Amino acid sequence: MPRFVIGFVRLVDRLNYGIGRFAMYLLFVLMAILMWSSISKAFFNPSLWTLEMAQFVMVAYYILGGPYTMQNEGHVRMDLFYAKQTPVRRAWWDGFTVFALIFYLGVLIWGAAESLGYSLGIRWSDPETSLMGLSWPQIGRLERSPTAWRPYLWPIKLVMLIGFILMLLQALSALAKDIATIRGETI
Repeated sequence: MPRFVIGFVRLVDRLNYGIGRFAMYLLFVLMAILMWSSISKAFFNPSLWTLEMAQFVMVAYYILGGPYTMQNEGHVRMDLFYAKQTPVRRAWWDGFTVFALIFYLGVLIWGAAESLGYSLGIRWSDPETSLMGLSWPQIGRLERSPTAWRPYLWPIKLVMLIGFILMLLQALSALAKDIATIRGETI
């Protein structure tokens, strides 16, 4: 395998390992938020922010932990035929199916980028009325949740976009490892 591919795989694996280990501890943050929610409902006025904050932390935990789980091959598989195959044949299957994952992640990244742009209030100007006939981004009103707490939504949408990009990078890393396995090499 070329050096840049080996470097790419090692960089992506190291990055997703670190972020995945960080995301692992978000479960404790989630438990603390839910515990505070229970305590505040029992002894004080109920907190408005706990439900949505718990949802945001759970999304970050799930999305940022996905590439780490993929790296460690922790996702559920249909092992009916897969487990009985040789490592090279498994690499062929994985290499084939990763293209469906890459397409799906491309759609998710596109949707997440559009949604993040909407949350940041980015609108494109009309080329006919703008300076030099070009379309320029314009910042508008930031999107907020329609609940009583009304948090801004762009931070969690940014986390989702970053998580999808990291998953795409991990899928490309897995594809490179599968190609190396098919060629009889290791990365």
